[in-house]
Amino acid sequence: MSLLLTAAAIGGAIWVWNRLGQPGRRPKPGTPGASALAHAQELRTPLVRVATALGIATRAARLADRYEAGGRGEQEVAGLLAELVEDGWRFLWDRQLPTGTTNIDGLALSPRGHVYVLDPKKMSARWPVAVNGGRLWHGTKDVTDRLEGLRKGARAVRSLLSVQPVAVAIIVGRLADGREHRLNGVRIIPADQACVALRRIDAERLPRQRPHNFLDIAARLLPPYTARRSS
Repeated sequence: MSLLLTAAAIGGAIWVWNRLGQPGRRPKPGTPGASALAHAQELRTPLVRVATALGIATRAARLADRYEAGGRGEQEVAGLLAELVEDGWRFLWDRQLPTGTTNIDGLALSPRGHVYVLDPKKMSARWPVAVNGGRLWHGTKDVTDRLEGLRKGARAVRSLLSVQPVAVAIIVGRLADGREHRLNGVRIIPADQACVALRRIDAERLPRQRPHNFLDIAARLLPPYTARRSS
């Protein structure tokens, strides 16, 4: 009897796997959200996908959902910032830092020569994101540590490229009062006003001259993160 049950379970798993199909194509390195989406694919192994289809919750599936949501948030922000490209802004996405395992979600160079390190943050709109008491809150949860990667990325860019970048967290969700906040050197702006906010921040600073190949240099020093992960 146990053999029959085992065979039925295997047959059911195969049927579910065939119905699910294969995971999507791996995202192209250096595109918005590429490493997060690729990591979500890696977490969704065949066994995890079968377990999910059968209604069995797994830690890997929860992590995959989180990474996928983050990657989609990065793609959403990149789409919102596309109008800045028409103004002469240039972007690099999903770049590897020289040390460690963290990455820079976005690096921007404005027509006025200013450099920005961008970190899209997708947070549930059920609770507002706010700065209070020198901390970043998502509802009642303290999420201040979620800015540390952005600050680390800004420090790395400053050291590598000899610039003073502006660290910008772009909130996909509900930012309290719908306005810009500042916390420990980080500008925190709502995604739906990202272009307006970046233009305003850029206008506050004096123009800077950059080498014509500045972004090419940055691309060499900060290669695509996904490519490094897969090597």
